Amino acid sequence: MRPKTEITARGALRIAALGLAASFALSLTAASALALSEIKREEIPAPVTPPATDEGTGPENSVPMPDPIQAPPAASAPGGSEEAPEDQPAEPQDPEPDAPDATGPAAPHLDPDGPLPEIVYDLSRLPEPVARMRNLLVEAAKTGDIEKLRPLIGQGESMPQLSFGEIEGDPIAFIKGLSGDGEGQELLAIMEEVLNAGYVHLGEGTDEDLYVWPYFFGIPLEKLDARQKVELFKIVTAGDYEDMKQYGTYVFYRLGITPDGRWAFFVAGD
Repeated sequence: MRPKTEITARGALRIAALGLAASFALSLTAASALALSEIKREEIPAPVTPPATDEGTGPENSVPMPDPIQAPPAASAPGGSEEAPEDQPAEPQDPEPDAPDATGPAAPHLDPDGPLPEIVYDLSRLPEPVARMRNLLVEAAKTGDIEKLRPLIGQGESMPQLSFGEIEGDPIAFIKGLSGDGEGQELLAIMEEVLNAGYVHLGEGTDEDLYVWPYFFGIPLEKLDARQKVELFKIVTAGDYEDMKQYGTYVFYRLGITPDGRWAFFVAGD
């Protein structure tokens, strides 16, 4: 059995050792806390105070703000275009092209208050030269060959009016170009249908003495009766009829022949 004094001395030494260890641990903890505190202080960047600038401007390296959006100036010139500056003359505008001059015997001239022309179906009442030219045109149309019209067109001033504008080049090629099929058969069909309708004799005894097919050319649309409208719809559609109401007259294809048998015109339009 160990002496009691020895045990007491060992216990004191152990207690002292434990106290030293605890003191050392506390020292390490305080040092670590101090070190962490210092690290955190170093990592946090110091606040940057922007340099003083003139009023209304940002920092030197800041992104400039875009200019405020401004509405374009209101156009004061007619048509919504801007006026040219005073020191710069306005550019001259090209004049609009003149519309075709729809005048002459092929253009309708109806007096809504005047007497209506006689509508004739009897071909025997035609002068012989007129009847002959009509028959030649009908026979040419029935063949389906647009070239059959070439001998009837003639040349120079004797040529019939085929348009209210100028025609350049071959008149037969022009007619083919007007035809929806590109070969002229559509125009030939229209010609035959027109010449099989009734006709009117206009301008008798004047320089514009003409026999004109179909008779709708000489009658205001609002004066057509129900039976005559049925005959009209053999040539035009109901949609065409509604469009023609704004003119008050028939403006589809019509064909005129002079009393001496000259083919005067075959045109459409107002």
